[in-house]
Amino acid sequence: MKIVIINGSPRKNGATAGILRAMEDKLAENGAETEFFNVCDMNISPCRGCCSCYKTGRCFIDDGCERLSSKIAEADGIIIGSPTYASNVSGQLKQFIDRGHFVIEQLLYGKYAVSVATGENYGSGDTSAVLNKLLKYSGARLSGKIICDLPFGSGLTEKTCDKAYRAADRLFTDISCKKAYFFQSLIHKIIFNAGIKPFVERKGESYSGVIQRWKNIGIN
Repeated sequence: MKIVIINGSPRKNGATAGILRAMEDKLAENGAETEFFNVCDMNISPCRGCCSCYKTGRCFIDDGCERLSSKIAEADGIIIGSPTYASNVSGQLKQFIDRGHFVIEQLLYGKYAVSVATGENYGSGDTSAVLNKLLKYSGARLSGKIICDLPFGSGLTEKTCDKAYRAADRLFTDISCKKAYFFQSLIHKIIFNAGIKPFVERKGESYSGVIQRWKNIGIN
């Protein structure tokens, strides 16, 4: 079992990272293979809006984004966390999301995911909603979510650590037993067939890389 953990915070030792590290420890204890990435340490250029990746299957910018996307493609699960900035994810994480082949290419199809959103004041629920929509629209089955409001610079409480451990256990169990999540799968099927697929098919040859990616991961 391979699980990619992504810290979208510019702080490598903040609340978001602390929760993600607690989940990493629990998953390792259960026997999963994990890889932890701090987006702030990675060389990720902003999207140029050229759409060439939809035809070629990869971004022409060969940087940390492409390598991280490849790691996710090979994983069984993903945990992605972000602090709350202006009721949204961090700028560093948004830059990765914009280039990460998520929704159109269905990077997370058939994988399991957990989202982590932290904050100090208002808006962490909005951040969680952004992450959950990204995960589900990209084809993932959402095993769980953590929303945690903590004073800036404070350590994790015992209650928060327990939340992290329970979420990690659930993710591990869901992957192990291939939990179906029927309602989530149905909603994704409707979104994909009513919105994403017709849009891509209308684009024709200019989106041939997307069609090939779908074939490679078993989407008809």
